Amino acid sequence: MFENYRTFKTDFAGRDLIVETGKLAQLANGACLIRYGDTVVNVAVTASDEPRDGIDFFPLSVDFEEKMYAVGKIPGSFLKREGRPSEKAILVSRVIDRPIRPLFPKDMRNDVSVVCTAMSVDPDCSPEIAAMIGTSVALSISDIPWNGPISGVSVGLIDGSFIINPNAEQKKLSQMAVTVASTISKVVMIEAGANEIDDETMFNAIMTGHKANQKIIEFIKTIKNEIGKEKFLYPTVIPDDNMFDEVKKFAFKDLKLILDNKNKKIRDEQLKHLYQKVYENFLEAYPDSKKLLDECLYKLQKGIVRNWILDEQKRVDGRKLDEIRPLAAEVAILPRTHGSGLFTRGQTQVLTVATLGPISEKQILDGIDDETEKRYMHHYNFPAFSVGETKPSRGPGRREIGHGALAERALVPVIPSAEDFPYAIRVVSEVVSSNGSTSQGSVCGSTLALMDAGVPIKAPVAGISCGLVTEGERWVTMVDIQGLEDFFGDMDFKVAGTHKGITAIQMDIKIDGLTPEIIKEALIKTHIARDYILDEVILKTIDRPRKELSPYAPKMLSTIIDVEKIRDVIGTGGKIVQKICADCDVKVDIEDDGHIFISGIDINNCKRALSIIESIVKDPKVGEIYTGHVVRIMDFGAFVELAPGKEGLCHISQLDNKRTEKVSDVVKIGDEILVKIIEIDDKGRINLSRRAALSENNCKKI
Repeated sequence: MFENYRTFKTDFAGRDLIVETGKLAQLANGACLIRYGDTVVNVAVTASDEPRDGIDFFPLSVDFEEKMYAVGKIPGSFLKREGRPSEKAILVSRVIDRPIRPLFPKDMRNDVSVVCTAMSVDPDCSPEIAAMIGTSVALSISDIPWNGPISGVSVGLIDGSFIINPNAEQKKLSQMAVTVASTISKVVMIEAGANEIDDETMFNAIMTGHKANQKIIEFIKTIKNEIGKEKFLYPTVIPDDNMFDEVKKFAFKDLKLILDNKNKKIRDEQLKHLYQKVYENFLEAYPDSKKLLDECLYKLQKGIVRNWILDEQKRVDGRKLDEIRPLAAEVAILPRTHGSGLFTRGQTQVLTVATLGPISEKQILDGIDDETEKRYMHHYNFPAFSVGETKPSRGPGRREIGHGALAERALVPVIPSAEDFPYAIRVVSEVVSSNGSTSQGSVCGSTLALMDAGVPIKAPVAGISCGLVTEGERWVTMVDIQGLEDFFGDMDFKVAGTHKGITAIQMDIKIDGLTPEIIKEALIKTHIARDYILDEVILKTIDRPRKELSPYAPKMLSTIIDVEKIRDVIGTGGKIVQKICADCDVKVDIEDDGHIFISGIDINNCKRALSIIESIVKDPKVGEIYTGHVVRIMDFGAFVELAPGKEGLCHISQLDNKRTEKVSDVVKIGDEILVKIIEIDDKGRINLSRRAALSENNCKKI
């Protein structure tokens, strides 16, 4: 039935990697089923027969689909089926997109779709890595033009040794999580999170991953040579030489003058006028060729900017290659928020706001990996006005989610533990002006906002980007790239970290890869730059986290109790904990491991609630003295509540130093009285004495 069914097998970091083709998705241009351990991912790639009309970009879409059945779960939504992609799925899609995109022909306009479906997930065998390799296999054996293959690996660090594709247990111990994608000769993508790792160790990790990729690339080449299809031809959209030469003659001088201006707003305005002049001059001779004229102008601008950098070491705004734009920082600019920071670099501005909440407000995750909750959340917003455009807001797109995740990854290593700082923390970065590297501006703004909020971060974090321009064997890197340099350059190498080391990396490129020399220089330049930002801007604005929280932030206390006592604190139907919350005006969160978190605006109320909880979980002992409340009166005595859910009887004979005829002569319901435990019988019943408590000198009040 499956005439073309083939299997290919190799060893990958000590586990079997099996590629199956010709069985599933046979109508796609290319497809394969990847088995890595017990992880199974189906990858299908398709391309449209004709190019899409009226566009000036390559329309590639990559989707990583998480199926909850892959881990034996039923989706937690009301509909009980998978909905829109989770943030994790979007991030994986981006990690696959970034290394494959530069290897497609620059002038192809056919729609290409990559769909990776995680059907079975083994926690020890990453479905993300399996999906990336599956994408490389499917594209390689398809008829879609693509200059692959690539391979990807994950690199961990435990006790000074690098681990390729660490398993679930090793990931918990690892000091870094670095994903490296490579071609046979160069590195095409880096995504990293690390616990303040030094540059040399990070470089060696990247090179270790690059080396490990070579075996898989050779494996994929073998598959391609055996079953690969001939690549299809596509219509080019490159303008002919005559059109380009005419446009160059008409607009080149004006373009150079316009681009030689450090003000983005002025440049954009002047470019609009020049584009209009070009249309008026050429559309009659070249009707229906507006997109081709745009392509000519794009090529001219790209050539000007790149030649300035390569030949003259000159940048659009006149800076030196290692010079950062003017920097500024402010904190506490929003009076009612818990913490705020504004970071400015040139015409890029990011306003970040930190909000503190009780631990119960952490994010609950419903996905296919082991991460089920998130206490530190970072969100990034990029409104259209930040680049002077008009566009309705429709919520965060993939780019915004990716940038927010990068900034979150950069700060996670310095966030204090829940034991040291028992709060859920949400940080929101609002990009109010954008001219390059807003994600790294978000990292800097987040450090400011967190310290302004009084979060005792372990060290301040800063981020900066490094760009690249290449021509043949020549290449030049420059630090702190602005919009034009990102648009016309070959690389955006973002690095965030502390003085001590790197906490996050994200590398995007538009060429076929980076050499080790380029990577090493980028790490050195970004380290120098982030140290400068930390010392000259961030620490001069706020040198340490504030000692006091905002008066509008909830105050938090925590304790740990025996798990056997949890039901005593909660009470039947939650009555006891609800009463504590109501009486003390606090919120109480109780976790299964016995951690209790108490939050409220007034710290004294939190302390009162903590005292009540401690009295509940404390086992009463004979001889201890309590301040209790009379809750019931009987003829033979009064029942006194020592703590919620914990009562004792004070017999009428023990109520006073003199004879008592009626209990109500001494106490009434609701009275607060001092009592001493004089007996706990074999059934756990507590007998109390007010008389003994009154007569005891220097009695201790519990």
